[in-house]
Amino acid sequence: MRIAVFPGQGSQSPGFLTPWLDLDGTADRLAQYSEWAGIDLVAAGTEWDADRIRDTQVAQPLIVAASLLSWNAIPDRTGIAGVAGHSVGEFAAAAAAGILSEQAALTLVGIRGRAMAEAAAAAETGMSAVIGGDEAAVLARLAELDLSPANYNGGGQLVVAGAIEGLQALASEPVAGTRVIPLQVAGAFHTQYMAPAVETLRAAAAEVAASDPSVTIWTNRDGSAVTSGTDFVGLLVEQVASPVRWDLCMASFADAGVSGIVELSPAGTLVGLAKRALRGTPAVAVKTPEDLEAATALVAVDA
Repeated sequence: MRIAVFPGQGSQSPGFLTPWLDLDGTADRLAQYSEWAGIDLVAAGTEWDADRIRDTQVAQPLIVAASLLSWNAIPDRTGIAGVAGHSVGEFAAAAAAGILSEQAALTLVGIRGRAMAEAAAAAETGMSAVIGGDEAAVLARLAELDLSPANYNGGGQLVVAGAIEGLQALASEPVAGTRVIPLQVAGAFHTQYMAPAVETLRAAAAEVAASDPSVTIWTNRDGSAVTSGTDFVGLLVEQVASPVRWDLCMASFADAGVSGIVELSPAGTLVGLAKRALRGTPAVAVKTPEDLEAATALVAVDA
């Protein structure tokens, strides 16, 4: 079983869309995506600097647009039997699975990014990656500091979120065997701090049509496969303020007998996690159009 995975926020870098614009039709497609998302994605992906594209309301539609551009550039996707996305990458996965139209996915992710940016501005919060250590000990320390687990990424990596004071305390006195790395993000995503954004996105999602998935799709909620498009959209909404269980998604990949993984642009992070958690599983990170040949070979029906 070959699958496609779609990355989340933080995977973007300045100018990463530039080589994609050399492909026929890509510039027109990106212009359409920009209209739907309410932001100039061409400029964001080719001209804007790291600080500007780190802005939540820019990064989220930019990443989903890049994922869909690269997804559409794979000439034959019939060998892909499943999809999953990390955090905002679930919107690209939903479009790839036929749950949402591309227009609905880009429109909703534009709304999501703006709503989450607004929620983040209401309090001084942030996120840090905790590498290594005993997970139970880390979670106990988070409870002491009133911090929340935000992303269970597997491979010994947990992203935590909450008030800046708590994150600073965690960094100054880390749990034994861990490293704490502050992340350059605007707020405590996937926690209760994002509750206002959930309500905004829920209202917008109620206006879009959802179809049942054409391929297997796994949810960040608990790693399970979801067969109802309406249910998946509901999970997309709730995901804004709930932890990303990518560790459980990868466990489900293993249980399903996944034999190849293609990560769409801006790729690299999820393939890196898979190399640690799903050792020996062939994987291709589609970072530029030059990677499309390897991705196509991996997902070929007779591979």
